[in-house]
Amino acid sequence: MRSEQNLPIALLAGTVAAIVSAIAWAAVTVTTEFQIGYMAIAVGFIVGYAVRLGKGIDKIFGISGTILALLGCALGNAFSIVGFVCKQQHLDLAAALSKIDYSKLPQAMTASFSVMDLVFYGIAV
Repeated sequence: MRSEQNLPIALLAGTVAAIVSAIAWAAVTVTTEFQIGYMAIAVGFIVGYAVRLGKGIDKIFGISGTILALLGCALGNAFSIVGFVCKQQHLDLAAALSKIDYSKLPQAMTASFSVMDLVFYGIAV
């Protein structure tokens, strides 16, 4: 089984899954105007499934999936903030991406963070 492992495929698939699921998270959050914690679970599931495409049985595959799931959750929150900026300022995505002060994004993410986020991030991981 070890000879069939493919870490580059696992990392590529997991990264794509984290980004795509983060975009879906943001779309749902901005559309409903409510952060649904179950989206973190979905991110964890999708990333975990994608990493399994590398057919890994070593610990590095699990660790990689964990890190990518956490990254996907953080990206989902960041993309949601960008989406809300678009909505509030009546901007299209390209305009918003060019006008956002990215140095303020960590502060905005911290301000919107709650204890329940930790619970769902933990489940995703």
